[in-house]
Amino acid sequence: MDKQTQTELEAATFRRLLEHLDKRKDAQNIDLMILAGFCRNCLGKWYKAAADERGVALDAEQAREIIYGMPYAEWKDKYQQPASPEQLAAFEQAQSKG
Repeated sequence: MDKQTQTELEAATFRRLLEHLDKRKDAQNIDLMILAGFCRNCLGKWYKAAADERGVALDAEQAREIIYGMPYAEWKDKYQQPASPEQLAAFEQAQSKG
């Protein structure tokens, strides 16, 4: 596989991941962090880091908006649920493993 094709497939896969996360707003960031060690915010940070590495002007909020499909504050207000004590405990346990 040539490099261009690989890049196109990776980009398509990433877009599919974002679409999937958008459809699964019930999958809260804390749940993603507990199970996978990353969340939508991590994706935003990675997106910004990739932009920085390439000299592309993009701030953290712009990167988050790309990942969330809307301003983060709006997504948080509409979809983020308060973390339960059980989620917080599981998150702390997961953090101690990593």
